[in-house]
Amino acid sequence: MAKLFIKQAEQYAAARPSYPVKLFQFIASKTPCHDLAWDVGAGSGQASRSLAGIYNNVIATDTSSKQLEFAAKLPNVRYELTPPTMSPSEIEQLVAPESSVDLVTVAQALHWFELTTFYSNVKHVLKKPNGVIAAWCYTNPEVNAAVDEVFRRFYNEKLGPYWDKARRLVEDGYRGIEFPFEKIMDEDESTESQSFPVRFVTEREMGIEEYLTYLRSSSAYQTAKEKGVELLTAEMEGEFAGSWKEDGEEKKAVRFPIYLLIGRVGDRV
Repeated sequence: MAKLFIKQAEQYAAARPSYPVKLFQFIASKTPCHDLAWDVGAGSGQASRSLAGIYNNVIATDTSSKQLEFAAKLPNVRYELTPPTMSPSEIEQLVAPESSVDLVTVAQALHWFELTTFYSNVKHVLKKPNGVIAAWCYTNPEVNAAVDEVFRRFYNEKLGPYWDKARRLVEDGYRGIEFPFEKIMDEDESTESQSFPVRFVTEREMGIEEYLTYLRSSSAYQTAKEKGVELLTAEMEGEFAGSWKEDGEEKKAVRFPIYLLIGRVGDRV
């Protein structure tokens, strides 16, 4: 997985959306203590920065040293380069002791993991019975009707053949992913509704160049480029630029739907 993001690490750090405050407030409200959080697959630290404002200490791990180079350096965040899979003893050496972590987070990365081993390690480090795991993904950007129509064609016809099969889990909003924890539902007392995964939305203001940089940061685009295929041809960029100009606004709010899996480890592992 890490190999897919090495070459575009700088683009990824510059163009990817941050996550909304409400997401972290919701997650933090489910953990009784805010002592220690482990951010797995931290990349360039988008989630780690927000966790650092809530939890006393954050351990942010990733398998890509290139991604970690672009992470913000904060006094209560420890970045750690780790192998793709770790034994419980390696977890205790590199991350944290057994039953010591309040929260494990995975932002836009769970679909790449070998889940059986990962979940076993999560259950090892989380506090019992109230330790929480929160994993989320964001799906395709939404701008307006004109831009979104060009994006749909680009996504299906150009990017489509170059996505790893794990991308399907993201497209489905993580509904089809294994999650062996006590689910925490989104309970809205005003409507008596429950939803899982829990849905949020994040926004980022972008100009056309930032939007195109976001497209270039995708793993599918980079895979195609390695095969000698340029997906964002001059003609394709022209289509995006034309649709971008239709409303006369240079900067636009680009929305990304977020789907959150969140659960407790319980008192048994």
